[in-house]
Amino acid sequence: MGSRISQRASRVSIIKLALLAGCAFGAAGTAQAQDATAQDQAAENDAVAADEIVVTGFRQSLEAAINLKRNSVGAIDAIVAEDIAKFPDQNLAESLQRIPGISITRDAGEGRAITVRGLGSQFTRVRVNGLETVATSTDGASANRDRAFDFNVFASELFSSIVVHKTAEASLDEGSLGAVVDLNTGNPLAAKAGFTAVGSAVVSYNDLSEYAGPRLAGLLSWRNDAGTFGVSLSAAYQKTQVLELGNNTVRWAQARFDSVNGTPCFQQSAANTAGRPNSGGVYRPSAVCDQATLSFHPRIPRYGEVKHDRERLGITGSIQFAPTDMTKFSIDGLFSRFNSDRRERWGEVLFRSNERSIDVINPVYDTNNNMISGTFNDAWVRTEHYLRESTTEFYQVGGTWDQDLSDSFRFTLLGGISKSTADIPVETTIVFDDRDAQGYSYDYSDMKRPKLTFGTSVTDPAVFQLAEIRDRPSEIVNQFKTAQLRTEWDVAEGFTIKAGVMWRRFEFDTVAFTRDTAVCGNGGLDRVLGTVTCSPTAAFGPAAIYGLPVTAQISELFELGKAGQPAGNTNAWLVPNLDTAAEFTKLYSRPLALDAGNNRGVQETTKGGYVQFDAKGELLGVEYALNAGIRYVKTEQSSYGLVGTVDRTVERSYDDWLPSANLAIFPTQNVILRFAAADVITRPTLGALTPGGTADGFNYRVSTGNPFLEPFRATNYDMSAEWYFAPQAVLSVAWFKKNIATFTRSDSITELTYAQTGAPVTSLNPSSPAAINPSQLLEPRWVLSTTVNGEGATLEGWEIAAQIPFSAFTDGFLGNFGILANATFISSDADYQLQGPITVANQPNGNLGPLTNVNVTNTLANVSKRSYNGTFYYDDGKFSARVMATYRSRWHEGASGTGNILEGFGSQFNLDASIRYKVTEWLEVSLEGNNLTDTYRYRFTDFDADRNYENNHFGRTFFLGARFKY
Repeated sequence: MGSRISQRASRVSIIKLALLAGCAFGAAGTAQAQDATAQDQAAENDAVAADEIVVTGFRQSLEAAINLKRNSVGAIDAIVAEDIAKFPDQNLAESLQRIPGISITRDAGEGRAITVRGLGSQFTRVRVNGLETVATSTDGASANRDRAFDFNVFASELFSSIVVHKTAEASLDEGSLGAVVDLNTGNPLAAKAGFTAVGSAVVSYNDLSEYAGPRLAGLLSWRNDAGTFGVSLSAAYQKTQVLELGNNTVRWAQARFDSVNGTPCFQQSAANTAGRPNSGGVYRPSAVCDQATLSFHPRIPRYGEVKHDRERLGITGSIQFAPTDMTKFSIDGLFSRFNSDRRERWGEVLFRSNERSIDVINPVYDTNNNMISGTFNDAWVRTEHYLRESTTEFYQVGGTWDQDLSDSFRFTLLGGISKSTADIPVETTIVFDDRDAQGYSYDYSDMKRPKLTFGTSVTDPAVFQLAEIRDRPSEIVNQFKTAQLRTEWDVAEGFTIKAGVMWRRFEFDTVAFTRDTAVCGNGGLDRVLGTVTCSPTAAFGPAAIYGLPVTAQISELFELGKAGQPAGNTNAWLVPNLDTAAEFTKLYSRPLALDAGNNRGVQETTKGGYVQFDAKGELLGVEYALNAGIRYVKTEQSSYGLVGTVDRTVERSYDDWLPSANLAIFPTQNVILRFAAADVITRPTLGALTPGGTADGFNYRVSTGNPFLEPFRATNYDMSAEWYFAPQAVLSVAWFKKNIATFTRSDSITELTYAQTGAPVTSLNPSSPAAINPSQLLEPRWVLSTTVNGEGATLEGWEIAAQIPFSAFTDGFLGNFGILANATFISSDADYQLQGPITVANQPNGNLGPLTNVNVTNTLANVSKRSYNGTFYYDDGKFSARVMATYRSRWHEGASGTGNILEGFGSQFNLDASIRYKVTEWLEVSLEGNNLTDTYRYRFTDFDADRNYENNHFGRTFFLGARFKY
């Protein structure tokens, strides 16, 4: 540890010296800048005037964005609305992916989160109208319970611009290793005098769900003739339905089977065989049994459908008052409501934890130790119906006072609050089981499109039992409070000192409950000391072995659509009818039990300030601009969670000094060279910070938090060259490197009994195998995992970008075309200590060998080594058209489970297009298409073995609409 501290201290010292040198450099340059002749200035103004071209529409948006980039000292990229309430894309995340170095992750076919220069969304800070915030949604497969920002919460029509700061400045909010993203809503004082009204009406249609829904937006704005008072109000509404069709395995695992090709894998006593066949006994090693045991098989192979019903409502408002040229007051508000219902229907086999009772016939293995096909008897056939109803509400209110006290001194006072609440009142699953099915087979010769065949009927209610009912309501609340004072003092021409102080408080709270239970035949289920017993009441019908007989009244037939399945796949099965089955079992009348592991929270208060020196001028005949400074921040954290049945709170604090410097050099009028260095931090993930933990009785794992995690700390270096060779045109290349000094990693202890993990039995989900079969608590199969402070990692990459309007080379029709293109190449190295495959089928004590500890070197999580983005457009001011293509190479998201190493996503390609036609000055019609190739999203559960996790598609979405402006 001492060497790492010394290295960090040395690095900070070097940057501080660079800052001092930069200040001296700035002072010298300022003196020389004052000697610039009036003739030189006039020549420069003439050159700018000669290059000035008035454009509209998409090209106007590109020009505004390129001007922001060109005039900044640090490295930024921007996207600007083509006109009032007319953002270039349907989704903010999909707009951002056009920026070099940014990739996105999609949920239900649309962008949700971003990755900047290889660092995931938790490393990116997002500000709305200058205020840092978190927008949490429950969309997709899981809720966002972290610092990441979900861009799908907001309609894009509500925003006027996005600015991405890729390099740090002392005056810029800390907390990002990747980027700071500014989302900006309307600015009524910048509008024309008088009344402005804008509206749009769009019909969206998805060809997989065959659903057409509305997308409506409008803006009203007024500004007085004097330009001293303005007000605006905008609103957007959208309703969609998207289907996600495909297959899923819920990871792959190793386990012992009852027999393989007729060879028994267990020696049973006569008493055991008579009392409970296909259970217990002593493992009998053999070549065929050991091979099946140590190979990987899908835990829950299945096909199914996920239906996403979404409804968005967003409202923004702004009031601006500028009584004098030296004073301006602004009040901005934003509200968003995002309703999302997710309904899943699956037909599957539950190998997970049930392999002991299953016979394997004719297994086939591949070179990656996967059992890729086989036939199985006494299989646990299961069908599921799942529904999650969720509502995300976000609001933010902020105020700004901009005041010039003199010609050389000014300040900005900024403050506001925001709150994001993700509420899940219903998260219900009801399960049918047939636990002795014969002749089931799967074939994963094609990992992306397996063939799953049920040998017994899955459409006959008589073969099923109602086996499990679950409900898991929860709520997540994020709140931000911010106050900042920023000052600027123009000490001399070309030299400015900026200083400020800030206070922020972030509060994260989550609470969750369960109604989960296995179903007994006579319906009365109690949970006593981790065991499940049936009471003598007969509320739900006659006694049964493990559940209630399924009837037509509590079931419905599901038919699989176009899920990429091969010929011969089973494509229809019964699933529970949620309404009638929930009513029959009185599910929602059952008392709620606290989900201890998800009752937790963090309060984080940050206080600090900064000083920054900005300078511009000439040195040795070369123009330059720079900023250099240092930011101090003190972080106070208080985190709470349940440790057993005790609510525990842990408090801590730490300080950071964060120097930064940005330098822009102008060798010629159209060439800019940029250099930047900064110390940066990102605070630990919220889930890892809270004390207490969760007990997973399905995967035999207990996970605990660590309130003493250090933040991610890094030193970032950036260099770039930009050539603005024509109006609206730029060619650029950028190099970046991130030396990450502290990085968290997972750590585990294996071969524990449940008691040795320290978790109480009450933490187990009552429907999990470990809760239903208490003998599993005594087996040394449990893993205790947590997050610890680890060693550092490195990330280095290149961005190459081009914005080329053909007007730079030709006039007329061809001059209306243009190209936007960028490519990002990243290399990174991080060391992971993970749990790999079991290598011993039968230990001396008769147990299956534990997972092995392995050290793996790979990229950082969420890093795609290559990403490409291209847009080919035409815009003549009346008619415009665009074709946009994006590609991202495969990437992992981090540790997997059950012996798999690093799970993630395969490469992804998306193709979008749009056309617009301006019928009159006030009316425009449009047609757009997203995901025109209907790309499948493939997810793997092991980086090298490439085992299927899921492979789904979402269909193409088309938008037909009209827009008017008055």
